[in-house]
Amino acid sequence: MAGRIDRNRAAPDMRGSDLEELIGYNLKRAYVIVQADFRASLGKDGLAPRVFSALSLVVQFPHTTQSALARMLDIERSGLVAIVDELEERGYLARTAVPGDRRVQALVPTTAGRHAYADIIAKVHAHEERLFSGMTRSERQSLLDLLKKFRDLEGQS
Repeated sequence: MAGRIDRNRAAPDMRGSDLEELIGYNLKRAYVIVQADFRASLGKDGLAPRVFSALSLVVQFPHTTQSALARMLDIERSGLVAIVDELEERGYLARTAVPGDRRVQALVPTTAGRHAYADIIAKVHAHEERLFSGMTRSERQSLLDLLKKFRDLEGQS
């Protein structure tokens, strides 16, 4: 069929192309690989990366408000609503009142949420171990350090 990509054909060798020299292009290509393997590792009913990130932070920082969680994830508060709703529907977190301010709700992990997180984080560690197995521990740490440094620099601009 016209217009369809034949994924079974080998991609042309792009070495030497201008794209190969761009950090952003390589970050995007790496992200696509990481995200696809992340999703495969968690299965068809698994959490999306942003939902996993929210659960992780709620487990590690219980009683955080939705506004604070949105800031931690660097997303709009309105964008967080669907994520929190999904986690609540799965029984992984609950909203609770904040003493002294009835307008604000804090997020707390449920027992099921803590157990699910323990299972999921083990799968995520295995996914990263498998995906980055071609790198030495030192290379992995250097990559992580550089990515954190870039995030810190972006936050300063």
